[in-house]
Amino acid sequence: MHRFKDLKVWQKGRFLVKDIYLITKNFPAEELYGMTSQIRRSAVSIPANIAEGCGRNTNPDLNRFLDISNGSAFELETLMILSSDLDFITDEEFLKIDSQIQEIQKMIYSFKQTLTNKK
Repeated sequence: MHRFKDLKVWQKGRFLVKDIYLITKNFPAEELYGMTSQIRRSAVSIPANIAEGCGRNTNPDLNRFLDISNGSAFELETLMILSSDLDFITDEEFLKIDSQIQEIQKMIYSFKQTLTNKK
């Protein structure tokens, strides 16, 4: 069994959510139910699915939830690229968030590899 609170990837996902909320606070008001909502939901989905997968107590279930989490990370990456294209965020903000997302994607991949090797 994996304790999700001890996982570095979950912790980094949590920090990413905080940064996303701080950045999207400055998005245009008309985007509250559009891009802002979608970005926040995809960010929250990353650590939430890692935690849910850990609660399933089997590696195949955890693996499936890591896939969902990784999908959310790629969705978030796309939404942040679009936010940059639309000038909702600065280049500096984009680079910071993109770096965090890339790191989480790599960590999820590595975690999945360790689960696969434990068969």
